[in-house]
Amino acid sequence: MLKQFVDKIDRRKLSDDEVKMMNALKLAYIGDAVYEVYIRTYVMNNYRSSVNQLNKRGVSFVKASAQARIVEYLKPYLTEAEWAVVMRGRNQKVSTPAKNANIKDYKMATGFEALIGLLHLKGEKERLEELIIHGINHIDPEVASDEKR
Repeated sequence: MLKQFVDKIDRRKLSDDEVKMMNALKLAYIGDAVYEVYIRTYVMNNYRSSVNQLNKRGVSFVKASAQARIVEYLKPYLTEAEWAVVMRGRNQKVSTPAKNANIKDYKMATGFEALIGLLHLKGEKERLEELIIHGINHIDPEVASDEKR
């Protein structure tokens, strides 16, 4: 039963052509989940708090305004192709209204998540983690408190 389940998960790396053809919102869909796991792991390993407080701290990294600040900060570090993915994500028509975010931040956050999704699906873990670390270092001073180890 477990093997059948695992076999249904396509774990191969996607080619450049496959990624270029993929809808940017689909890239953002998976990118959102991947980024959330990295941030939750970072917060759990670096702060001594209750789960409720860890969640609040994690939100300070994943909310649209934080992601928009991160992607603007990362722009000089991104390749032209990576920035093009951010722009593809940002320019997608959004069918759901942004919750607790202005539309500009929401769209930039979607672009950031599309880039994270692209790197994940292409199996570019080193580059993915490099960008996430840059983003964490950019946002962390804004959220650090005496709870941090």
